[in-house]
Amino acid sequence: MGPVVKQKRRFLSPLDKQAVSPKGTEQLDQSSGGGMEAKKNTDSLVEHLSDLRKQFIKSGIVFMLFLMAVFSTINWWFPYVTKENELVVFGPFQVVKFYTSICVTLALGLSLPFLVHFLWQFVKPGLKPKEIRFLGLYSPAMFFLFIGGVAFGYFIVNPLSYHFLMKVGAINFDVIVSAQEYIHFLIMTTIPLGFLFELPIIAMFLSSIGVLTKERMKIARKWAYLVIAIVSALITPPDFVSQLMVLVPMALLYEASIYIVGKMEAKRSREHVESI
Repeated sequence: MGPVVKQKRRFLSPLDKQAVSPKGTEQLDQSSGGGMEAKKNTDSLVEHLSDLRKQFIKSGIVFMLFLMAVFSTINWWFPYVTKENELVVFGPFQVVKFYTSICVTLALGLSLPFLVHFLWQFVKPGLKPKEIRFLGLYSPAMFFLFIGGVAFGYFIVNPLSYHFLMKVGAINFDVIVSAQEYIHFLIMTTIPLGFLFELPIIAMFLSSIGVLTKERMKIARKWAYLVIAIVSALITPPDFVSQLMVLVPMALLYEASIYIVGKMEAKRSREHVESI
């Protein structure tokens, strides 16, 4: 009776562990190890998502603080936005839409350095030392180039293209500019230029990781000018003056990028020779 019962048992008691073969033990260990690895991966993902959530919360708080500050000082900075141009609104909802769009844009621009800093805190642990060193060195240059591009659009591209279009329209029409159209025109002639002025930094980064070289940039010069011309036509009003004012500085920035990449390659060559 006893042997028959032992043969029919389907489950092992803790006392039967010694009867398990070494191969079975190894399989159990592997299974346990795989479970631990999966748990570690899950914990790591949860930790990253939690960190990302914290950075989003901090970014949202900073943005809301700047948004409230911009709304509370609207009567002070409003003349700098309209530049004393005569604007009209067609109904109360356009007033709300105008104030909202301009305040959100200004608040986003003012909070941008803080948002970039929070993003940097999140991605820094996953970057290589070379990438960390590059971004740490050139982050201030990126910020000032962006500000320079926005200032170039605000003080040069926007007023010249605006007055040119107004004069052309006044020949055959009574031109009435709505506040919403004006703010859209202002944003389109300033913010994109800030990003376009980052071209030298992008070229330097691609060169530092070996993707871009001086010779490749020279070979691709004519295609690069074509792309710059298309981009300038897309982000500026449909007039030749605005497009030309964007095209010329972008072409100069491309040539400056070629020069900077060449200098970086020469420096790396000297360091390589000295190390030998």
